[in-house]
Amino acid sequence: MKEQTHYTYILLCSDQTFYTGYTNDLEKRLVTHNEKKGCKYTRGRTPVELVYHEVFDSKEMAMKREVEIKKLPRKKKEKLILALS
Repeated sequence: MKEQTHYTYILLCSDQTFYTGYTNDLEKRLVTHNEKKGCKYTRGRTPVELVYHEVFDSKEMAMKREVEIKKLPRKKKEKLILALS
C-alpha cells in the first residue's frame, strides 16, 4: 500500500491575509478553496494563491505543524514564505 503524503500549507487570500491549513491532496484543496467550497474563512476571500507548503509522512505531524504556523505572527509567516522563494 502506498504511503500517503500530508501537507501543511499557507494561502495568500485576495484581501492579503494568510490562511494556514492541512490536506492530503494539495492541488484538489486549492481548487476547493477557489471554488468557494473550502473553509468559511477563504470563501469570501477568493481567489487564493498557494504561497507555501511543507510535506509530511503523517497526518499528525502535518496537523501539529499547522497549529505551530497558525500561532506565528504575520511577519514570521512572511519570512517562511520568503525562505521558500
